[in-house]
Amino acid sequence: MTDHPESARHGSSQAPPAEWNGRATNRLQWLLALAGAGCVALGIELAVDGAWTSGIAPLLMSVIGCLAAGLLILFGTLAFVHVAVKVDGDSLEVRCGHAGLPRRRILLSHVTGAEFVPRINPREWGGWGYRWRPEQGTAVVVRKGEGMALSLGDGRTFTVTVDDAETAVRFIRQRLHLPSPGKRPGD
Repeated sequence: MTDHPESARHGSSQAPPAEWNGRATNRLQWLLALAGAGCVALGIELAVDGAWTSGIAPLLMSVIGCLAAGLLILFGTLAFVHVAVKVDGDSLEVRCGHAGLPRRRILLSHVTGAEFVPRINPREWGGWGYRWRPEQGTAVVVRKGEGMALSLGDGRTFTVTVDDAETAVRFIRQRLHLPSPGKRPGD
C-alpha cells in the first residue's frame, strides 16, 4: 500500500509540493521585550536627568547596568518571538526571530527519522530559546505545544516547536522514503 499526500486527489496529475513552510509564535515574548525596553528607557532617563549627589561612579554603574540589562532582555526575547521552519528537497532550515538568527540548517541526508511530538513543554528544556540537554539533544523552543523531533545520523536529536508539525513530519518522511509510524515497510 502506498501513502498519497492529502493534497493530491486520486487520479490527479498534480505533483506533491516541493517544499513545506511552517511557523510558531510566542506572543508572551513581546511582554518580556517590553520589560527590556523599559530598562533601556530607565537607563536613558538616568543618564539624562541623573544628577546624583553621591558621585559619578554610582550613576555610571546604574546607567550602564540598566542599558545592558535592557538590551540583553530586549534582543534575547525578540530573537525567539517566532521560529520559521522550511523543508525543501534537500534540507530543513530553522530561523529564529525577525533577523533569522540563530539559524540551523540540517541536510535531509543526515536525518534518519522524524517524529511528531504532540506536546513540547519549555520547562522540560529549561525555558524558551535555543536549548541543549545532554539526555534530550538540541531544540528550538518558542512556545508550549506541538513540534517535531528529528533523529540525526550521528545519534543526536533535534527538536523544534512549529505549527502543523504532523504535516512537516509526513513531508520529511515522504522525502526520505521512510515508512509512516505504525506501518511496516512491506505493507
